Amino acid sequence: MTISLAYASLLTLVYLLLSFNVSRQRRRCLVSLGDGDQPPLRAAMRAHGNFAEYVPLALLLLALDEAAGVSAPWLHAVGAMLLAGRILHPFGIAMPAPNPPRVLGILLTWLALLLAALLGLMRVFA
Repeated sequence: MTISLAYASLLTLVYLLLSFNVSRQRRRCLVSLGDGDQPPLRAAMRAHGNFAEYVPLALLLLALDEAAGVSAPWLHAVGAMLLAGRILHPFGIAMPAPNPPRVLGILLTWLALLLAALLGLMRVFA
């Protein structure tokens, strides 16, 4: 399962960067718990939280697809969309509306989830 491992590892690095950003914003805003009604901290927290909400299911589907024998190009398509989406999304959260990176990030994430689910269903019902 080297393909899903590669994307899980890359996404972990993104997660660590998002975690570091939350800590950095907490120090800047002098807030220990919650968001202290500080927009930069709130944005960092939501970027981190949104990542934590979407990525585990996507990685699980990617790993299960790989274990079920889905071909490497399809796995890379899912992984690349997920990685690109999760990198774009926090940049969009940090900017005022309209924020195209946020929209493109979530659309890529949703597309990766949809594709991973459909590939899995195709393996199950093939």
